[in-house]
Amino acid sequence: MSTVTGAVDATQGGVPKYTKKDFESDQDVRWCPGCGDYAILSAIQKTMPDLGIPKEDIVFISGIGCSSRFRYYMNTYGFHTIHGRAPAIATGLRVARPELKIFVVTGDGDGLSIGGNHMLHVLRRNVNLTILLFNNRIYGLTKGQYSPTSELGKVTKSTPVGSVDRPINPLSFALGCGATFVARTVDRTIPHMDEMLKRASAHKGTSFVEILQNCNVYNDLAWNVIYDRESKVQHELRLEHGKPLLFGPPDDRRALIMQGVTPKVVRAKDVPESALWVHDETNVNAAKLIADLFAPDFPIPVGVLAAVDAPVYEDLILQQEQKAISDRGPGDIAKLLTSGDTWKIS
Repeated sequence: MSTVTGAVDATQGGVPKYTKKDFESDQDVRWCPGCGDYAILSAIQKTMPDLGIPKEDIVFISGIGCSSRFRYYMNTYGFHTIHGRAPAIATGLRVARPELKIFVVTGDGDGLSIGGNHMLHVLRRNVNLTILLFNNRIYGLTKGQYSPTSELGKVTKSTPVGSVDRPINPLSFALGCGATFVARTVDRTIPHMDEMLKRASAHKGTSFVEILQNCNVYNDLAWNVIYDRESKVQHELRLEHGKPLLFGPPDDRRALIMQGVTPKVVRAKDVPESALWVHDETNVNAAKLIADLFAPDFPIPVGVLAAVDAPVYEDLILQQEQKAISDRGPGDIAKLLTSGDTWKIS
């Protein structure tokens, strides 16, 4: 566990007035030059002061992998835990210390392979924490093996003739597990990443943000369809609540409509405005359809897919605890341990 260092004199609304530098640790950042993690780190450090949370109340918890080194570079409290178990550690901390703001940083391998079971349960329970999943479609720390999100046929050191595994879609996974906030952003679009981080942090319950991230050493330009300027214009779909699902260049706008229960791409000018699919963050069923869209046949959705209210796990736990205390008193652990059937060994 690491501790917070440094101090800030000025205050604003009872919370110190921080700057990005206040969230930079004294550790040397040890990612490969050019890694997308640098941009994500900078964006998160820049966003932290705007959250209005005392630094000593912020915790970053990570598992194992390139992404999971993240916690060393944040000047906050945090844990670097074991492979895939960050959601379980975070759940325990959240129940024990519900006043803390907890972020889980993980990758497509750490979070969706060995950690898939733990990810499932933190999402369905709706624990009040923010999960940031860096997705570069590869195992970077262990030198380029295929990951749960690698595309079918992916040639890597562990799949020399191509992967036969069907990839996991992190957004579909999260929605299928009952996540109450699901979003996607890209490591190269800093203003949008900043917006998604703030939205996710403000959500009450488990917020899940997939960040498309580049590994320039073992899987360079895996997301080039949304990196290349011309391709990005053609394929990026910015989701905005209450607005039609439109994308493409200004002179040839495309639209998503529903043909029965199937999404369909049409020229926006060819359909009446009433036929356009209007994005509704509160419609989880619609979000599940949007999550499965991807190039080349469909646009690539970026933004908040779903944001709904649901009971929060630790609130329910604390309500049960308070009711038990009210009904039966505060309890006595020594008395409990010596109650019932006991015996002595001589």
